[in-house]
Amino acid sequence: MSHFILIVPVLLFSFVAHEYAHVWAALKQGDDTGYMLGRLTLNPLPHLDPFMSIIVPIGLYVMTNGAFTFGGPKPAPVTPRNFRNYRRGDLIVSSAGVVMNLILALVCAGVFVLIGFVGAEVGALRGLMGTLQTMVSFGVWFNVLLAFFNLIPIPPLDGSRLLYHALPPAWGARYQQLGGFGFMLLMATFFVPGFWNVLLWPVGMVTTTVQSAIGAYSLPIVPWP
Repeated sequence: MSHFILIVPVLLFSFVAHEYAHVWAALKQGDDTGYMLGRLTLNPLPHLDPFMSIIVPIGLYVMTNGAFTFGGPKPAPVTPRNFRNYRRGDLIVSSAGVVMNLILALVCAGVFVLIGFVGAEVGALRGLMGTLQTMVSFGVWFNVLLAFFNLIPIPPLDGSRLLYHALPPAWGARYQQLGGFGFMLLMATFFVPGFWNVLLWPVGMVTTTVQSAIGAYSLPIVPWP
């Protein structure tokens, strides 16, 4: 439970930053829908969905005794027809959240190293610094996971828009029709043997590489007043 309390702020900020990136990119491409609805903010409240952000994750966490949880924010409101260049704008906006999460993963890695330097120099803060390293280390893993998860080509995830533009127009039109079943298809992936192993393989590879690069700066986690 103590680790759960530590990682909640990381989870929340990562989700919010992802949606913020979509709204910011859409605004730059000519669509102010999200901006007008107050979603161009890092305040988490406008981004939270009562069902997906609170009820589902808490319910799954309780039912699985902390072994599993799943949730998400409200999708960023975007009106693609407002883009100055529809295809270019849609590709940029759809990629923005993934790019933001990868940037956050790198930032967390940099903060991990910085904390390591400070903790090594100021022994009195080593316990606190070790705890903060736990948070940003999780931030590396979670943001990489969120990036790859959103690349899954199932609506409404970002990967579905990227795949749509890669398909011939006739195929793309049929593919869009899956949008109404996206949530059910996404839930079904949890029951497909090996699906999540395939997804988590690149996540594990990337995070292991990053952790190997920054591991020398790790501090021990010790109690602090």
